Amino acid sequence: MSIDFLIVGQGLAGSLLAWELILRGYKIVVIDNGKESASQVAAGVINPVTGMRLVKSADVDVLLPVAKQCYLQLSYFFQQDFYVEKPMIRLFSSDSEFKQAQKRLNQSSYYGYFGDIYPSPKKFDAWVSPYGFVEQKQTGYLLTRPLLNCLKTFFIGHGCYQSAKFQAKDVQLMPVLRWKDITPKQIIFCEGFQATQNPWFSWLPFQPVKGEILTLMMHQSQLPDHIINYGNWLIPLQGNLFRIGATFDHKTLDNLPTKQGKSALLTALHAALSPPPPFTLTGHQANVRPCTLDKQPFIGSHPHYPQLAIFNGFGAKGSLQIPYYSQHFADSLSRGLPMPSSIQRHYATHFIG
Repeated sequence: MSIDFLIVGQGLAGSLLAWELILRGYKIVVIDNGKESASQVAAGVINPVTGMRLVKSADVDVLLPVAKQCYLQLSYFFQQDFYVEKPMIRLFSSDSEFKQAQKRLNQSSYYGYFGDIYPSPKKFDAWVSPYGFVEQKQTGYLLTRPLLNCLKTFFIGHGCYQSAKFQAKDVQLMPVLRWKDITPKQIIFCEGFQATQNPWFSWLPFQPVKGEILTLMMHQSQLPDHIINYGNWLIPLQGNLFRIGATFDHKTLDNLPTKQGKSALLTALHAALSPPPPFTLTGHQANVRPCTLDKQPFIGSHPHYPQLAIFNGFGAKGSLQIPYYSQHFADSLSRGLPMPSSIQRHYATHFIG
């Protein structure tokens, strides 16, 4: 079977890139091993302003409108909501954070991203906030699992999905590119963390990070309908369900939940919420984020094999970044436009041939 693009991996990156290529009329096949990906586990939080210094994410003024429009388009198509816009309460951990927020409120480039700011000893319901808090706007979260399930069903219905384990030995590079019985013009790897084992792209400076997330059912909860950022985050879902996360582990790179991760998340919650309402732990998940050393995604073709490409490395900001980059990468592939965040920046320093 001859196709235009073979996409390896049906996480958020592979799925949205496949969607964009289909919209442009290309014949594609997505292959996936069916295992739970980091995208399926991720909370999908979109937070334009992050860190102790309350800095806007790079290019967020461009990325955020594209992401919202993309998820709205998919919602119309599938007749199901995927992006939940919800304000965030950021609890300050120090007086310097409070002062930094005051500065941001007076900067025109941050207009629209902040609401009111409250100094100590103002209390936000039961949350412990000795240094005050600020309301952040244009925040929310993506329902990644329902979205990926809808896209998978769509791909299957259009005959462009295969459940398969990708192995490099099944790829023939010459005289024509081939994977098993498929002859694509290009293979695009969207494997997430597994790309660190990819024989053609493992040289890229990935910096994978394991994260763990808990799902809690709060009993008689009167918690506000906000995302709460208290160093970790708490997301209110439907009913009395909440998700809290996430841990950061650079050493143990597997998808196994740990007692240490659960303890760290619950200890932080108890310290920030006094008294915490009674709850039942209903879920504990872990996976590895495909983060990169320079915090920028890896997009582009292999320096020796242009028929092989990568679209990866979005890390914890995938829900915000992937819609924009998938559209521009699809345009690059179809019209020969410059590739966004090209991996050419690493050819000289990391590729050894």
